[in-house]
Amino acid sequence: MHLSEDIGSRLQEERKRYGMTQNQVAEALGIAKRTQANYEAGTSDATASYLSKAASQIGFDIPYILNGVRTTLSHDALSEVEDRLVKQYRSITPFDQEAIRRFLQAMADDAARQRT
Repeated sequence: MHLSEDIGSRLQEERKRYGMTQNQVAEALGIAKRTQANYEAGTSDATASYLSKAASQIGFDIPYILNGVRTTLSHDALSEVEDRLVKQYRSITPFDQEAIRRFLQAMADDAARQRT
């Protein structure tokens, strides 16, 4: 399988994960159904503009589509605030991530002590 086919396959998977048809995606993003079909088949490469709209207007996980690695849990597993926190956490240095983990663990330990 070629890279375009891998991307197309993941694009199709993402569309189905959102319960959408090719027509619905095409209409939502202002493209022809044939263009959507070609992207999913890997016969055409999805444009940056298309991918940007797919992320902002539908919520597609673009890093997953491009490299097969999910950036978050399923689209309804996190609240908007939780998703924003995960993205912010991922944007900071590993040193700062460790500091946050220690802080959260201390808070969780304190809450557990208060419950007993």
